[in-house]
Amino acid sequence: MAKLSPVEYVRQVKAEMQKVTWPSRQELTSSTIAVFIMVFLAAIFLFVADQVLAFGVNKILGLN
Repeated sequence: MAKLSPVEYVRQVKAEMQKVTWPSRQELTSSTIAVFIMVFLAAIFLFVADQVLAFGVNKILGLN
């Protein structure tokens, strides 16, 4: 890989940034909400799975 001068590097970065397709505000909002919902659902699932496994281990080991 050839070394670039700082000026050429900045020029290439600027050219690449112009190729980027940025999401609209509505797309960003809906994607963010979807991520929060999925994180919440995953947290609930992991909590329930942990409680079930803890209950099973306590029963097997004879703990309270």
